[in-house]
Amino acid sequence: MKQLLLFARWVDRINENIGRAAAWLVLVAVLVSTLNALARYSLHIGSNAFLELQWYLYSAVFLLGAAWTLRRNEHIRIDVVVGRFSPRVQAWVDIVGGLFFLLPLCALILWDAIPYALDAMRSGEVSSNAGGLVLWPARLLIPVAFALLLAQGCSEIIKRFAFLSGLISANEFEKGGAAQEAAAVPAAVVEQHGK
Repeated sequence: MKQLLLFARWVDRINENIGRAAAWLVLVAVLVSTLNALARYSLHIGSNAFLELQWYLYSAVFLLGAAWTLRRNEHIRIDVVVGRFSPRVQAWVDIVGGLFFLLPLCALILWDAIPYALDAMRSGEVSSNAGGLVLWPARLLIPVAFALLLAQGCSEIIKRFAFLSGLISANEFEKGGAAQEAAAVPAAVVEQHGK
């Protein structure tokens, strides 16, 4: 279990960093949108490339932020029902949901998205809009994002099993828990219980 917890910690750190970086893309998208609007209405110049860049940036925010959202336990679910359960039952609900819904869905999307992105890269596919951008960066975001989400799903399942085994506390994965800002699995806990 020690190695699995170290893997979960590594995945958490990667998705935390990527998610924080992706959040800054909102500001970039707003700036691009503002400049595009100013150029369009004050200088009467329009650019499909700027419009598509906005779409790419917003797509990147949502796709790359999905794993971070799961890591922080801020994803959408039925808290009205699940919130009434004990932490142990909640952990089992998360495990079952992850194993039977999240991981298979990520695998299915990866199965289709990887060839889709590779085809766009090989062909150098460009937007059909006049002055549009190449499409492969946006298409590559799909498998990258779902690979990150798949890894984070595995991390969350590992942490739930570690909680059920008494290796970590529930605040390691609870929404808004104090441990969210710290590493997912403190090294002392891994050392103490990993033997």
